[in-house]
Amino acid sequence: MNTLAELRAGRLAGAKRIDLSCGLTEFPREVFELADSLETLNLSGNALHTLPDDLHRLHRLRVLFCSDNRFTTLPESIGRCSQLDIVGFKANQIHTVPAAALPPSLRWLILTDNQIEELPDTLGHCTRMQKLMLAGNRLRALPASMAALQGLELLRISANRFHTLPAWLLSLPRLSWLACAGNPFDTQAEDAAMAARSVPHTDWRELTLGKKLGEGASGVIHQATLGTSRQVAVKLFKGAVTSDGWPHSEMAACIAAGTHPTLITAQSRIDGHPDGVQGLVMGLVDPAFVTLAGPPSLASCTRDVYAEDARWTCSVALRIARDIASAMQHLHARGMLHGDLYAHNILWHAQRGGRLGDFGAAWMTGALDAAQAHAFERLEMRAFGCLLQELLERCTDAAPASVATLKDRCLQPDVAARPSFAEALQMLQQASSSSSSFSSSSSSSSVSP
Repeated sequence: MNTLAELRAGRLAGAKRIDLSCGLTEFPREVFELADSLETLNLSGNALHTLPDDLHRLHRLRVLFCSDNRFTTLPESIGRCSQLDIVGFKANQIHTVPAAALPPSLRWLILTDNQIEELPDTLGHCTRMQKLMLAGNRLRALPASMAALQGLELLRISANRFHTLPAWLLSLPRLSWLACAGNPFDTQAEDAAMAARSVPHTDWRELTLGKKLGEGASGVIHQATLGTSRQVAVKLFKGAVTSDGWPHSEMAACIAAGTHPTLITAQSRIDGHPDGVQGLVMGLVDPAFVTLAGPPSLASCTRDVYAEDARWTCSVALRIARDIASAMQHLHARGMLHGDLYAHNILWHAQRGGRLGDFGAAWMTGALDAAQAHAFERLEMRAFGCLLQELLERCTDAAPASVATLKDRCLQPDVAARPSFAEALQMLQQASSSSSSFSSSSSSSSVSP
């Protein structure tokens, strides 16, 4: 984190990125002295309510973060910054988004947790848009012009006021990660799922928390002991709206998911937390399982970031793909979309395959008719195609041609023509059998008589 004193003393000269969180109430004009170098400006966590009209003087600016401030209107001066790729104004009090505030160059826009009721038609002019995060607002509709966003891959509209979903969503050829929970059309389905698929309850006093295993936007996960010796994981929800939506929607999804060998799901709900915190008891995954990849970076936008040395055999890749396809088939059969089918939500082990977790973006399809539900399931097949592509790219040996064909079918732009997870699973099982037979034959032929 940089300081205002450093900026004013000229010690940040030539900086490509600066991060200032120091109670600012006005934009520091000294920033303009960095106009020839500055590419990323992070002013999150201040008390700003406006930006200067001449912001475009920062002619190299590509990334602007102003989350956790006091903006009520998205500044129009942003729209004159012709190089902007990423803009983030999460957790302000924004209720107005002027048409002129959206530069056509945008690739990633974050307006999560504000008070926005309407978006301008100019959003459809941002044809480079790949990632649009709008959860936690007051939207009832999206501009019809957004049908032109043919490159849009991730859309978060959870925790808004949608009574229906726009039909044109299914015409977007690259849309892969869609979160819609916590809207009026979905809440009844959430309630019905919770009632129909309830899980046991665990008293808080029966749990002894151990080390923290991880923390996400919606909550904190601890290792814990249930009773005298049973080892479990405990997720305690934070309660505030996240980039994916409401934590209570995630809890409903965890419960509705039921049990499956390759899903990390809830075992019971927690009652009696002294601070009223909601939580779930989850199965404790063997620490030999590790995360398949890291989440997307600012540069990769919608695609996960793998370790440089991430490699595996084709048989391992097919095992992971089969396990995830099986988990997804299970979810779809229960009227649920995962919404965040990514490698960073998958744990894997070379001999024991993959496990899918994180239901923060999951939503129910119970309010949709059967044709709509099946169509949105096919939308999620593109996310699986991306995963399959990433797995195949890192194989140390050749995969069966049928797997590459499956990957292409999942990624094709015609949503309706993509396979179901049941079909994908069948194809992967056949590919695994043929791959195993080939490996055995090759091994036998290489042994001298």
